[in-house]
Amino acid sequence: MPDAACLDARPYDALLLLSFGGPEGPDDVVPFLENVTRGRGIPTERLKEVGQHYFLFGGVSPINDQNRALLDALRKDFAEHGLGLPVYWGNRNWAPYLTDTLREMVTDGHRRILVLATSAYASYSGCRQYRENLAESLAALEAEGRELPEIDKLRHYFNHPGFVRPMVDGVLKSLADLPEDVRDGAHIAFSTHSIPTAAADTSGPVAEHGDGGAYVKQHLDVARLIADAVREETGVDHPWQLVYQSRSGAPHIPWLEPDICDHLEERHGAGVPAVVMAPIGFVSDHMEVLYDLDTEATDKAAELGLPVRRSATVGADPRFAAAVRELILERAAAESGREVTPCALGALGASHDLCPVGCCPARAPRPAAAGADSPYA
Repeated sequence: MPDAACLDARPYDALLLLSFGGPEGPDDVVPFLENVTRGRGIPTERLKEVGQHYFLFGGVSPINDQNRALLDALRKDFAEHGLGLPVYWGNRNWAPYLTDTLREMVTDGHRRILVLATSAYASYSGCRQYRENLAESLAALEAEGRELPEIDKLRHYFNHPGFVRPMVDGVLKSLADLPEDVRDGAHIAFSTHSIPTAAADTSGPVAEHGDGGAYVKQHLDVARLIADAVREETGVDHPWQLVYQSRSGAPHIPWLEPDICDHLEERHGAGVPAVVMAPIGFVSDHMEVLYDLDTEATDKAAELGLPVRRSATVGADPRFAAAVRELILERAAAESGREVTPCALGALGASHDLCPVGCCPARAPRPAAAGADSPYA
């Protein structure tokens, strides 16, 4: 058992797992998509078309069950290591809703809350939008006359060993599962969610803005880490590329490319004998992974006659739960003025604790909590 001082989470008194949310039955699909697209004026008929991905899986997104599994893993890890920090769960777009969860936490007496978002990288949709949702919920509680908690968000964990190592093992397992005659020549397609290039270019702190911004830089750093680890453990230097999936929105707006299906076609044309699809941009096997990779991309590969395997996401891996505990203790130590050495792999180092002004800006600025520009500091 580690020294008690190492398990001191003060000044924090609770952890909030903050996620996207997803429908849990056919009747939930359109209302869920209405929540996701609120304010964009998208007709119900169009939402029903978009919802076909969910209806293929019985109208159920796997993300909520995966968050329940992560909650269990976090609570188990905390209990085993003597970290007495209660863990709550709230979603942006479906029950349990963020505002309801924060209200519960305040009612339970929590006043210093740490937030773990189920997005590991810097971007508007993966960080600032969560911070905007936190500000909206705090405004709602303020309107109810409730005492507001102080909220901080854990730093981006894309390069923490507890996030990277499970993905290394996933790629190694997928390679081993390929037929032996194509294994050594297999290409690795590291996949993440495509976003508009304008959003990518302004992701991260202002100093990191530019071509692809922090979003692309961070994913490339993780891809290199995994590819290097695979080479060290197999003795094979597999070619690789960062690719994108799950594009949405108006076709005239540029998004990050290449798309995974286009990439499979191009690699097959170049004579690649097999591909491992590694979804490094996703914490768990939610709908984008199940449909865009396991269904659409896998069908494309079958059409091409190209052997493919899809490696596992981190999910509720105990090493990821341990990483969250380490991130909590790291942030608590920093907040308490204790010396701390952040844990990070790769060339980029540990990300910032506090999102600075201008970090991952929106086209229409809105208040965002847990950052240098927070109205609830």
